[in-house]
Amino acid sequence: MLNFFKNKKEPQNLEEILSQFEELKENFEKVLKEVDDLKKENKLNVQKIGLVRFNPFKEIGGNQSFCLALLDGNDDGIVITSLYAREGNRLYGKNIKNGTSEHLLMEEEKEAIEQAKKIKID
Repeated sequence: MLNFFKNKKEPQNLEEILSQFEELKENFEKVLKEVDDLKKENKLNVQKIGLVRFNPFKEIGGNQSFCLALLDGNDDGIVITSLYAREGNRLYGKNIKNGTSEHLLMEEEKEAIEQAKKIKID
């Protein structure tokens, strides 16, 4: 038989039962607070991702360039853009705050950010 009372004796009367219920209530409230704290902390983690592949130059085939948006629960983060050309590859990064940037954004960067913002986090 399972011991639900963890190193405690089984309650013998109503008073002991009520005491254990009160202890359970306090523990449950602690757990709820910890879960709430974890949810708040998690909002700062990367949670939303948007990726757009595209071809910025006519002479190169395939969609080898891309924009990658990495956002947290507040729609803050970064958009990284890789432009591939025969001569080499260029990488650009732009800060995102509340889903927008103070830097001029390419259409593909805007699209990647919008993709990421559409992801709903509860």
